[in-house]
Amino acid sequence: MTERTVITGVPVVGVPVTDQNRALEFYTGTLGMEKRVDVPLAQLGGRWLVVAPPGSPTGLALVPAHEGVPAGVETGIRLATPDAAALHAQLRERGVTVGDLLRWEGVPPMFAFQDPDGNGLEIVQ
Repeated sequence: MTERTVITGVPVVGVPVTDQNRALEFYTGTLGMEKRVDVPLAQLGGRWLVVAPPGSPTGLALVPAHEGVPAGVETGIRLATPDAAALHAQLRERGVTVGDLLRWEGVPPMFAFQDPDGNGLEIVQ
């Protein structure tokens, strides 16, 4: 019998950005993530840049956008917070484009927001 290869996790999810420095400032300064990796990588046309929420096993690779991998997309990424309403207010005060705080019975509070490149992400409590 053939042994199967097993997927054991999701260490990094890519987010295409047009300016890695601006994205780094937003994800660390505005969202409070930490920089995990920042090394030159000519093959990407920039560098391998990974940020993550403190203590999270999964990070976001802020990869240079290019043909076929444009910035300004709905990423499908959901980020967690213990207080969606408080974070919604904080991000709005910092000038971040945020959607309405959504509350449905039986579903945790959540809202959508955009990074400086227009990439869509969501916050879920």
